[in-house]
Amino acid sequence: MLRRFGLALAAIFALALILPSLAPAAAFPERDITMVVPWAAGGGTDTLARTLVKNGKKFFGVNINVQNVTGGTGVIGMNQVARGKADGYTVALITFNLSTYRLLGQSELSYRDFDLIALLNRSIAGLTVKADSQFKTLKDLVEYAKANPGVVTVGHSGPAGAWHLAGVAIANSYGLKFTFVPFDGAAPTRTALVGGHITVCSSGMDEVLQFYQTKQVRILAANSPTRHPAFPEVPTMAEAGYPIENPIFDWRGLAAPKGTPPEVLKILREGFKKAAEDPEYIALMDKLALPRTYLESDKFQEFLIGMEKSLEPTLDLVGLLKKK
Repeated sequence: MLRRFGLALAAIFALALILPSLAPAAAFPERDITMVVPWAAGGGTDTLARTLVKNGKKFFGVNINVQNVTGGTGVIGMNQVARGKADGYTVALITFNLSTYRLLGQSELSYRDFDLIALLNRSIAGLTVKADSQFKTLKDLVEYAKANPGVVTVGHSGPAGAWHLAGVAIANSYGLKFTFVPFDGAAPTRTALVGGHITVCSSGMDEVLQFYQTKQVRILAANSPTRHPAFPEVPTMAEAGYPIENPIFDWRGLAAPKGTPPEVLKILREGFKKAAEDPEYIALMDKLALPRTYLESDKFQEFLIGMEKSLEPTLDLVGLLKKK
């Protein structure tokens, strides 16, 4: 009898040891999620992020808190997430610069160091001239630039930025020699264009929206396969007669540290998809003329592969590619 009782106790003890491992894992998320934004508070990327997560509790059951981690043209913030714990509680708002770090030799960091969640925005470059410019169409500009190498000055918001490289790719595709003029951001570039100090402004179309609405400038073409939804009358490069394969976009997306569990990634992807469909977020993006381009993780990766294919020869052309 005692022997049987002892065996029963041993069985109960063994079952007690097994049961915790069989217990279901805690539901994700149990606590607030942090979104690291690698740029300063108050900028366009930060505004986009904060609007996206404003109603996060509705979609995740917890808050999504934005943390600005700046420095190194975004390297510090994005690297912090890439090296962080892959538990889903920290995500990054990744940006265009992630496509250039390795190519420029600034960092080994790339999209390969993350589990991608989704692309949120793909801003389109436009070639903009003053309203009274002699160039009424892109064809006018191209033909003049071919006949007058180096005469056309193209302003942009800084070397190796999306808008500089978009302009270089266009020039290279059609054998044009532009004189590129860097400025410290989009605002001084716009001012220089309207003041007649440069011939063309290569920038995000959203960045010249106010000048366009007040008819101070004319956009000759959108560097995109499709027209910009806020500028439906502006032709694409292809429609203007000058198609560009793999155009260079400024972009913003979401990612988690590499190795995040699949079930957690599924929840993050579903939650952020709902957040990107929130009316408040949609209204802000449309107001800022930032195209809402939601691509899920697989399509997002395809897009990033195409970006690198375009950027490598373009950076080489301007002497910025790190030789391997």
